[in-house]
Amino acid sequence: MISIEEHREQFSGLANKVYFNFGGQGILPDGAMQAIIDTYTSIGRMGPFSLQANAEIAQKVALLRQAIASELGVSSQDITLTENVTAGCNIVFWGIDWRPGDQILLSDCEHPGIIAIVGEIARRFGVETVIYPLQETLNQGNPLTVIKQYLQPRTRLLVLSHLLWNTGQLLPLAEIVELSHQHSIPVLADAAQSVGCLPLDLSALGIDYYAFTGHKWLCGPAGVGGLYINPKALLELEPTFIGWRGINLDSQGKPTGWKPGGLKFEVATSAYPLYEGLRCAIALHQQWGTPQQRYAQICHLSNYLWENLKQIPGIKCLKDSPPLAGLVSFQLMEENLDLVRSLEKRGFQLRTLSNPNCIRACLHYFTLESEIEALLKAIKTEVT
Repeated sequence: MISIEEHREQFSGLANKVYFNFGGQGILPDGAMQAIIDTYTSIGRMGPFSLQANAEIAQKVALLRQAIASELGVSSQDITLTENVTAGCNIVFWGIDWRPGDQILLSDCEHPGIIAIVGEIARRFGVETVIYPLQETLNQGNPLTVIKQYLQPRTRLLVLSHLLWNTGQLLPLAEIVELSHQHSIPVLADAAQSVGCLPLDLSALGIDYYAFTGHKWLCGPAGVGGLYINPKALLELEPTFIGWRGINLDSQGKPTGWKPGGLKFEVATSAYPLYEGLRCAIALHQQWGTPQQRYAQICHLSNYLWENLKQIPGIKCLKDSPPLAGLVSFQLMEENLDLVRSLEKRGFQLRTLSNPNCIRACLHYFTLESEIEALLKAIKTEVT
C-alpha cells in the first residue's frame, strides 16, 4: 500500500484548497481525466460510430460494469448504467405499475429531487405519500422500530437513503430490508453517499433497488452513475424511457424484446469516454486499499474531526456518538452560511444544508489529519 501523500499526488485538484465536500462531488484523479481525453481522441481517430470504435466502446462499457459490480458485490448483468442517482431512482419510480390507493413510504431525510419525484407520482396516479420520522432517530430511538410502525398493507415501496446525506446517520439496511420483505414490500435505497464510502455486498443485503453515482465518493466524472436491480425484483419494473441499448433486434433490425438484466433500462448513446474515467477512478481507489481499509480510514478521520469539533465553544455536532462514515454535520450558534463563506475565502470547502440547518464536512480516506487540524484552527478563529 502506498502512502496517502504519494496517493494524493494523483489528485492535482486537491492543490490550493482544503477539500471537505466529497459528498457533493469528488476530486477527479489526473489519470481519470487523461483516460477521458485519450478515449475521446481514440474514438475520433477511428471514426465515431465506426465498427472499430463501437467495438472499443462496447469493451469499455463492459469493463466499467464489471468494476462497479466488483465494488458492490453483485453480478455485472444486474447493473444499469445511468447518469446519476436521480436517474436511477426515476427508473424505479416510473417503472412500477402504480394503482390509486397505493402508498409510498418515504423518510423525512430524503433529497429534494426524490421528494419531487414522489410528489409527481402521487399526483398522476392517486398514490399516497406517507412520511416516517427518521431524523429523530439520529441519537435516540431505532429506525427499524419507526419503519415497522409505518408499514401498511397498501405500502408498495419503501424509500430511504443508506447513509443519510444531511445528518450522516448510517441505517441498518440489512435489517430494514428483511423487515420490509416480511411484508412483501420492496426497498429502494438512495446510495448517493454510500457507494465509494462504505464497503458493500448488495447480494448479502438483499436490497431490491440501489441507485448510486460515480461523481461523489468514487471521484469519477459527473454524468455517470448506476442502478443495481435485484434479479428477484427485475420483473416488477417496466422501462419508461426506451432506446436501442435496451432492446434486442431481429435480422431486419426490428425490436423483439428487452435485453437481459439491467441492460433493459439503458436507453441510447452516452458520453462513453466518461465511463472510462470512472473505471480508472475506481481502479485507483483499489490500488490504495480494499473497501474495508478505505472505510476504516474514513471512520478514523471522521471521528478525529468529530471529537475535536465538540471541544469548540459554540459548535454542536448533530450526532452524539462517533460518525460511522465520512459525513460530519455540525451547527454553529451564529449563521452557518456565513461561516462556510468565510472558510471558503480561506481555502476550506464545506457546504451548508437546510434540513436540518447545519454545516457538513465530508472526509475521504485520503484526507490528511493536518487538513483537519487546519480546519479546526480556522473554525476556532472564526467563532471565538
